[in-house]
Amino acid sequence: MKNKIIYRCWQVVFWGGYTGFLLSQTVKYTGWQPHIVLDYVLFFGYCIALTDLLRRQILRRGWLDAVSFRTFGLGILAGVALGAIQTFLVVATDFALSAGHGYFFQEPVGILWTWLGVGVMDLYWIGLYCGVKTRLLSKERQFRLELALREAELRALEAQINPHFLFNCLNSIRGLVIEDPQKAQDMITRFATLLRHNLNHDSRHTVSLAAEAEVVADYLALEKVRFEDRLRLQVAIDPAAASLQVPPMILQTLVENALKHGIGRLTQGGDLQIRAAAHNGSLILEVENAGELTDSRTSDTQVGLNNIRERLRILYGDRASLALRNGEGGRVVATVQIPKTP
Repeated sequence: MKNKIIYRCWQVVFWGGYTGFLLSQTVKYTGWQPHIVLDYVLFFGYCIALTDLLRRQILRRGWLDAVSFRTFGLGILAGVALGAIQTFLVVATDFALSAGHGYFFQEPVGILWTWLGVGVMDLYWIGLYCGVKTRLLSKERQFRLELALREAELRALEAQINPHFLFNCLNSIRGLVIEDPQKAQDMITRFATLLRHNLNHDSRHTVSLAAEAEVVADYLALEKVRFEDRLRLQVAIDPAAASLQVPPMILQTLVENALKHGIGRLTQGGDLQIRAAAHNGSLILEVENAGELTDSRTSDTQVGLNNIRERLRILYGDRASLALRNGEGGRVVATVQIPKTP
């Protein structure tokens, strides 16, 4: 829409300026006559109409898809032909409005100069339009290429995180198959619910935090069977934050990381806190767990966290972040900041 407005304004300024120049030169010889003014008003109108028709043909026939000598040749031919048509219309309207006594019939050489002048302006218009449009098309192709690359990166990252999540669930179930078959059956049922959610998930790259929290609640229900009293859960999600969009599986990955590399390594277990709030145009999502952040994190941990960082980078650029820090009292806090708008 913005480009269309700019194009229309440029048409008015370009042909309006040239029409005004021609009118000023003509009245030096003829004086101000109503039919002369009307002649150039009509000239201004059909110059815009004809060049816009030419623009449509350029785009429809794909002249700018691959700029070559053929493109330059077609542009020159179009300029000469368009100049001839405009000159014919100038002479015809002058004849009709002056009853055969117009300027061009008093000065026939004016027809040649008009054709030359209008033809040069047409060539200038074609060159300027094609130059600007070629740059815009190049930027558009680059933008589409970047979008396709970003889409491919996201698909690869999402494909990477889903098997990781499913593997963790199956690991939890395996530990109870012999030890407690009844609990194992319950976990399998819950796992089937989670699997159904993953299979039915649409192709969007973001989901509401509320939907993400529901999946995490099912996962934690599975883990609660395994951890029993060793897992103490606290969830505080601000209603204003529940409808905000987040990348799918981002909270899930943080919770998995907190359980596997934090609470799961402690004999006594610990608290897992999930907090979410909207603040200053951003969603602040925190997962806090018992444990300690060290430099000797496993490659498993790095895969999950790097996956989150990459998806945040692709979706939001530098406006989103993931930070890990040691909190007070032997705790680790993972904080994700996501802008409300993409």
